[in-house]
Amino acid sequence: MQQSPRPRNSFRFWTNALVLTAAVYVTGFIAFAVTLPSAADGATPAKADAIVTLTGGGARLDTAVALLEDGVGERLLISGVHPSTTKDALRSLVRAGARFDCCADLGFEAEDTRGNARETARWARERGYARLIVVTAAYHMPRSLLELAAEMPDVTVIPYPVDAPTLDLARWWRDPNAIRLLHAEYAKYLASLARLSVERTAALDEGARLGEPEEHASLP
Repeated sequence: MQQSPRPRNSFRFWTNALVLTAAVYVTGFIAFAVTLPSAADGATPAKADAIVTLTGGGARLDTAVALLEDGVGERLLISGVHPSTTKDALRSLVRAGARFDCCADLGFEAEDTRGNARETARWARERGYARLIVVTAAYHMPRSLLELAAEMPDVTVIPYPVDAPTLDLARWWRDPNAIRLLHAEYAKYLASLARLSVERTAALDEGARLGEPEEHASLP
């Protein structure tokens, strides 16, 4: 009796599917890496209502404080500050002037990028801000913008990316540390994109369900 070809065909199918998935993932990663925004390099952006920086590196804080001192925004939110950190401690780390003392707010609740977005959205709503400059690392900007847009779709967000001092993202393929960091960030970006897509679909389904007219009993 001739042996059924099904096992071989199934193996070939799953092998091809795995190869295709890997190819799509690698292509997406390369596209992600080469399209990262370039650092602003000190360029002064158009004025906004306020400035937000997402903690994670000294360059982010230095840049955001400099924008505040230059009057680019009326207030600054430093999101994701460790609960034990004080404003005096942050002042000692940056070249802060009088505007830092009066107009910088510390956010202690965020523990990740999604938390940063929620903290920022709440802060912006409380003050009626509609236009924000967001300062974070260039590699972190795509995911930050994704999360921020989900939490406050009616607010205009102006990206102000900064370089990571220890990484050469312009030649990331030559630096194993840069490859590892970008791969981790790309995976997080995909996870955020998938989660937000599921949440959006669920919200649309719920809205459609609540919007359906009630069924009336048939008349005899």
